Amino acid sequence: MPSTPDNDRPRAEIVAHRRRWGGLRRVAGAIVWAGLGLASVWAIAALAFDVRLPWLRLPLATAYGVGLVAVWLRARRSWKLALTAGAFGVVLAWWLSLPPANDRNWQPDVVVLPWAEISGNRATIHNIRHCAYRTETDFDVRHYDRTFELDRIRSADLFLVYWGSPHIAHTMMSFGFEGGEHVCISIETRKEKGESYSAVRGFFRQFELAYIIADERDVVRLRTNFRQGEEVYLFRLRSTPAGARQLLLEYLARANHLKDHPEWYNAVTDNCTTGIRMQRTAADRMPWDWRLLANGHGDTLLYEQGLVATDLPLATVKERGHINSRAKAAPADETFSQRIRDGLPAMTRPK
Repeated sequence: MPSTPDNDRPRAEIVAHRRRWGGLRRVAGAIVWAGLGLASVWAIAALAFDVRLPWLRLPLATAYGVGLVAVWLRARRSWKLALTAGAFGVVLAWWLSLPPANDRNWQPDVVVLPWAEISGNRATIHNIRHCAYRTETDFDVRHYDRTFELDRIRSADLFLVYWGSPHIAHTMMSFGFEGGEHVCISIETRKEKGESYSAVRGFFRQFELAYIIADERDVVRLRTNFRQGEEVYLFRLRSTPAGARQLLLEYLARANHLKDHPEWYNAVTDNCTTGIRMQRTAADRMPWDWRLLANGHGDTLLYEQGLVATDLPLATVKERGHINSRAKAAPADETFSQRIRDGLPAMTRPK
């Protein structure tokens, strides 16, 4: 009888080898099925949220779920995998085809989009928002245009806004110029009349993306003085004027693109924090970190990377950056930006 590889190996080793590969196949199979299970849940939710005819949403989502259960109970194992993956692929292709728009019935504060003209050292920003608030929902919408000399930029500051969970925050960037001028940019959902933000709906194609370019007396004061339960922290970033200028130009380029090419907001891939990273070239992006999603911990990320003052404990830096009381005490005039910065830790610029 000719020799074979199995004949030359001890039986116990062969059995162990087969068990090992069998175990790996089972683990791989469990991962595939878990992934398909999550994909199926997402597909049902996408139908429930994003079908454009409201009366069709529940029937389609229900039919999809019932159909999957029938497949899993009655189809052969090989067909289960193919049919589940195929159904998800059809829903995903439909979902990706849904077009964003700029011509919806927008809430009054997001009707007008900002844009900028860049000419050499000058940036003229059009439609800087400066709403006059009486309450969070009662306000007069105002806009103005302003030309900034880019070689006069002196700082880039980050606002973290908490409204509930310590793990999630809203981020805004503010750019300071020689003479005390500031312009603040907030990446937000562009909501239609009657809409309100929902973290769950933010994972689907429910909101267009908006770059709000505003006076700090608008987007900052709204959150400190008028919205209930929001706590705002301001961090001076360790940035050179050249670095701040480059970051501002990236924001303005993105705002110009959105003016004519609307995009969807997404709570993971294109939100107020991940959007800052993704608007940069791949070579200039911050390395991926879990705190870009759980952005309420963004202060620890900045501190670890030396992007904020590190000669004090982070708790002290954050305490001094808590601006709610200073904002409420500050007049709503040109001194507002300076008043909310009183007492912030000094920041040495990198060379």
